[in-house]
Formats: sequence, C-alpha cells, structure tokens
Amino acid sequence: DVQLQASGGGLVQAGGSLRLSCATSGFTSDDYTIAWFRQAPGRERERVSCISKSDGGTHYADSVRGRFTISTDNAKNTGYLQMNSLKPEDTAVYFCAADEYTPCTPVILPYDYWGKGTQVTVSS
Repeated sequence: DVQLQASGGGLVQAGGSLRLSCATSGFTSDDYTIAWFRQAPGRERERVSCISKSDGGTHYADSVRGRFTISTDNAKNTGYLQMNSLKPEDTAVYFCAADEYTPCTPVILPYDYWGKGTQVTVSS
C-alpha cells in the first residue's frame, strides 16, 4: 500500500523558515508527482507546489513563488518543502499528496494518495 508521512511543521516567527518532509512508500515506480497543499481555517484548500519525481519539473502557487522551494531526495523517496520568509498568512495545515498518474502542471488534478496534515503556524 502507498503511504505518505508528512512532518516538519511547527511554530515560527514571521520571516523565519521551516522545512516540511513527505516520506513516501509503496510506489512501484519512481515516476510519480509529489505535491503540497495547505488549508487554513475558513479557506479553501490551496495547492502550494508540486514536483515531478522523474524529471524534476515544478510548479508553485503565486502566493509562495520565490519563497518556497520543493525538492525530492529520490534515494530516500522523500519530498521536501523548504519554506523561507514565512508570513502569518502561510499559517495552515499542510498536506502532502502523491500520484503516479497525476502530472505536475499548472492545472490542479486529483491525487489518489494523501498524508496526514502537519500544522504550520507563523506568528507576527
């Protein structure tokens, strides 16, 4: 079974940094997409970023471009989201998702596999 384990959330002051990790297991190939979504109270879920594990192609939401960097460690089957220059509006529960059949494109497509969320809180 495919499993995703997200970690790395926490409390940080505005301007600070956090790195989220998404450990994956159970995929039968190395060709899949990892994405990060977030959801704040009272707001719709937003896709923050995605990366194609096979060719490294990425996409970022306008709200985080230039501050967040998505990457993978293929040897560890782990995806990362480095978040710098954090703002209070980045406060949300962050979820990682992955799918072998969902490409990383500007169009947001469904993902079959989701990890549990990790809370990110940015204080002003």
